[in-house]
Amino acid sequence: MRKLLPAFLIIFLFGCGGEPPADAGNETETPVQAQQATESPAPELLIDRERLSIYHPVELKPDLSGLSTGQLEMVGLLIDASEIMEDLFWRQSFGDPAPLLASIDDAEVRAFVEINYGPWDRLNGNQPFLAGFDDKPAGAQFYPEDMTREEFEAWSNPDKRNPYSVVRRLESGNLFLVPYSTAFREELMQASKLLREASDLAESEAFAAYLRLRASALMSGDYRESDMAWMDVRDNDIELVYGPIESYEDQLFGTRTAFEAFVLLKDREWSQRLEKYAGLLPALQRGLPVADQYKAEEPGTDADLNAYDAIYYAGDANAGAKTIAINLPNDETVQLEKGTRRLQLKNTMRAKFDHILVPIADLLIDEPQQQHITFDAFFANVMFHEVAHGLGIKFTVDGEQSVREALAEHQSAIEEGKADILGLHMIGQLIEMQEWDGDLYDHHVTFLAGIFRSVRFGASSAHGKANMVAFNWFLEQGAFERNEETGRYSIDFEAFGSAVDSLSNRLLTLQGDGDYAATGAFLEQYAQMPEVLEQDLARAGQAGIPVDIRLIQGKGVAGL
Repeated sequence: MRKLLPAFLIIFLFGCGGEPPADAGNETETPVQAQQATESPAPELLIDRERLSIYHPVELKPDLSGLSTGQLEMVGLLIDASEIMEDLFWRQSFGDPAPLLASIDDAEVRAFVEINYGPWDRLNGNQPFLAGFDDKPAGAQFYPEDMTREEFEAWSNPDKRNPYSVVRRLESGNLFLVPYSTAFREELMQASKLLREASDLAESEAFAAYLRLRASALMSGDYRESDMAWMDVRDNDIELVYGPIESYEDQLFGTRTAFEAFVLLKDREWSQRLEKYAGLLPALQRGLPVADQYKAEEPGTDADLNAYDAIYYAGDANAGAKTIAINLPNDETVQLEKGTRRLQLKNTMRAKFDHILVPIADLLIDEPQQQHITFDAFFANVMFHEVAHGLGIKFTVDGEQSVREALAEHQSAIEEGKADILGLHMIGQLIEMQEWDGDLYDHHVTFLAGIFRSVRFGASSAHGKANMVAFNWFLEQGAFERNEETGRYSIDFEAFGSAVDSLSNRLLTLQGDGDYAATGAFLEQYAQMPEVLEQDLARAGQAGIPVDIRLIQGKGVAGL
């Protein structure tokens, strides 16, 4: 990697920062800036006002009474740092939000813009809901909007797929790369400072060390050491997930990472119930229903599984549908060496179960099978989804590249689908091993109800595509049927179990082969919403069932 120019010279030459590569052209040129919304009259709403109320409000107010004064002060600093991730994600997703937000007087419309981080409805295929805006760029603000895939592939910059960078265009038309640490230097310096201040208050030395390393990573752009350190954090009650992490926002290549943050409080009682399952991963890996070469990697067992109550979400984590479980880090090298950590967000999970999943099950699941809808099954399905991310393989069977690189923008949907289905397969294995005392029928019926819940997030998202793949595959395999008279679904439990195995095999094979074209064709066939399901989901909307939750959060709400 070429040595960067001094910061003051970078800013002087390029405005937004960053040294252009050798093929970028004249270094005295300035980059073409992404277009920003200009102040204008309030834009016209393109959707029915009823759409503005699809998010059920939920307060994030966990019990912090067991924390010391220093720990409470640390939580405040972590929320302050998280607000910086909020601002940076706006810039990655849309650009400067100030002119757009200033043009909107309607509080409901403004709230809908804020939860979508722009004028595109994240739970409706990113369709614009305000007049005057075109379709959302597939590459968000990570790339020039006029850049084609062919232009990017032909670009000779060896670091062009760096997940912690943005691509910009010079006035000459050439592309150049800007690391996040340069493009967002001022904000990341402030975030780094806050994390260091928080580390001084941490009662866990391992957590303090992680905070210091994460602070350094924000400025260096190298996150592996801090990811490794995070894997060693086990004795802390306060948890922080922080930085540029997931690549869902980059729907052009699935490469660039978006800024986000979670501030969490550990639920020690629930965590103790879960701690043993990470150690069973090698046995579960060997039991996968696929040929040996697709499960040859040994999953790390130095992983943990814990339950938390969420205190604060920010940035990518807070956009549209809310995450209820986390499986990190994404770095394949760290995963192979140390595994991953799985964090179950119990309070937000409970809110979605009570306010969304149960009403949908009452509407769409056959009445005799509604007895199988339970929170414990919902919690476990989500939990083992996260555990299942650690199974399978991270590198193609030919050893040439990572699955993420091979499948590019298709990988997120396939990986989420793999985790869904392997999670169910694992539950069946654990019940046979007498390591889990749940009712398999509960897990299967609750999973189907979960598809109805989460596919309403939009079939274009990675999770939405994964849900459509499962629904269409299971329908094709006769795993469930729909009663034409009642519009309710009932499961054939034997066929459902067989469909879990066959879909597990298909997804693991696609990943191991790393066949981009075959994976694209598979998603084209199965990741589509049937008309009858679309009609059933419309019934849920007409019944007033919310699509997801909207978080009411902050220091005041948390009692800080």
